[in-house]
Amino acid sequence: MQKQEYTITVYTENQIGLLNRIAIIFSRRKINVESLNTSPSEVDSVHRFTIVINETEDVVKKLCRQIEKQVEVLKAYYNTNDEIIWQELALYKVPTEIIAEEVKVERLLSQYGAKAVVIRKDYTVFEVSGQRDETDNFIKILEPYGLIEFVRSARVAIIKASDGFHKKLKEFEYKEPGENVMENEYLNQNQKVFSM
Repeated sequence: MQKQEYTITVYTENQIGLLNRIAIIFSRRKINVESLNTSPSEVDSVHRFTIVINETEDVVKKLCRQIEKQVEVLKAYYNTNDEIIWQELALYKVPTEIIAEEVKVERLLSQYGAKAVVIRKDYTVFEVSGQRDETDNFIKILEPYGLIEFVRSARVAIIKASDGFHKKLKEFEYKEPGENVMENEYLNQNQKVFSM
């Protein structure tokens, strides 16, 4: 089997120490995490982990099963890039004088949808959102103009075909702790989900 990029989405209770336990699952298997984002979900007290790795599907299946063994994990599943809508945010710091002097740079910023978030006498910080290849290409474009600093956020992703997931996730607000409320049949066929 060939390796490819997968996005693992994990819905969890918000508990201290869970991030560390999930990280150990990856480090024990010597799997590099390309991107990790944690955020609240649309349901109170439920958090969402978005983890990007480059692995084979078999390895990803095993990882999801292992992650779901954690008591606080409600559900873990994975998707390919074709099955999700995703973005990353990038910040670029460049000398302000270059922006003022070079009309070409101004056109490039407009072409990439760059938005100035800080303008100072010595530097300007631009924000660009997009997929990784877009933000990487913009680095190459700005380097000849004195790119000072660059940083990119972790991936945020939404599954394209997840019509029923929100409703089932809402049920967690009304169930007793430990009660099994997540069943595979409610999920779309495009999502790969594992039950214990």
